[in-house]
Amino acid sequence: MTRCGLKAERAFGPDFADRWRRAAEIVDKVLRGTKPANIPVEQPTKFELVINLSTAKALGLDVPPTLLARADEVIE
Repeated sequence: MTRCGLKAERAFGPDFADRWRRAAEIVDKVLRGTKPANIPVEQPTKFELVINLSTAKALGLDVPPTLLARADEVIE
């Protein structure tokens, strides 16, 4: 399973640890008195690529070494 709880061959999405850190910073701003309407909406800026080799093998897929080299995490 990937970090988001899905069993997949590969996943590309926002880094959830980074999103939680940013959420904590926003909560801090609100608790210090900043009005929520004055806090800009943010889009994720950090993404990660996770490859699940056991699922790829079960699907009969070959993952190129160049893609494995770019992955942030490889699940054996």
